[in-house]
Amino acid sequence: MKRSSGIRLCVTVAVSALSLALITGCSDGGSDKAESNTKSSTGDLAQDSSKNTAKALSAAELKKRILAQGDVNGYKVAAADALPGGRSGVKGDEKCKPLLYVLSGVAPADAPAETNRMATADKKPSAAASADVEDMSADEVEKALTGSMSVDLTMVGLSSYDGDGAEKAFKAVSDAVAGCAGGFTGTAGGEPQKFTKVSAEKGSGTGDESVAYAAYGEPDAEDGTTPVSHAVVVLHGNVVATYYTMNVGAMVADKAYTVPAAVITAQSAKLK
Repeated sequence: MKRSSGIRLCVTVAVSALSLALITGCSDGGSDKAESNTKSSTGDLAQDSSKNTAKALSAAELKKRILAQGDVNGYKVAAADALPGGRSGVKGDEKCKPLLYVLSGVAPADAPAETNRMATADKKPSAAASADVEDMSADEVEKALTGSMSVDLTMVGLSSYDGDGAEKAFKAVSDAVAGCAGGFTGTAGGEPQKFTKVSAEKGSGTGDESVAYAAYGEPDAEDGTTPVSHAVVVLHGNVVATYYTMNVGAMVADKAYTVPAAVITAQSAKLK
């Protein structure tokens, strides 16, 4: 089944994460170094920024605060696989790069320290999983394959900044959601990316501020299905939490999915 280039990165990362998380476990190669739903206005943050002398948390401190196995029911949490080419390999329009950074599993802005984890939803075996492929029709095989990939994979990232760096990083994402509504292109993970539209979604209601967005890829050449990726970014003082959820099965079947609230809630609890 041919998928559009707009989700090559998403599918590549998701399939890799599926194989690692569900079969062999993720490697320790992760980095360690929308509609805004606010509790305080951007204006208030701007006024306070001149007084902000906060120091960034260290990588060791972030590791203590990042989501860990056992923190959220129904999910396996493990170190995330590193993005091929790393942060420096993410290229594109400067104003839209914060969105692509988040969709690539790295901090939305250069940070003194960052870390990430992959949260994989538990999946119960289906009846199709034990069926003999030779006894299945082509449609049944396709449905079985799609079902096997219908798993929420959420990249959770934490980055910490000195002074008002976290506020600026958050604002860069918020501004990009509005400024890149007409779509954008770039490169990440060695793959060209093209998103035709960015739309604001409801924020998580956690932290000091939150912004959420959906990024739409190119329609599939064969069936017209438009792949959609979802992300949430939350400001917690001088820490920015990012969430990027992939569900390849849902994309292929053109079914709706979102960033799991349970994952956001569990991570937010560790940042209070």
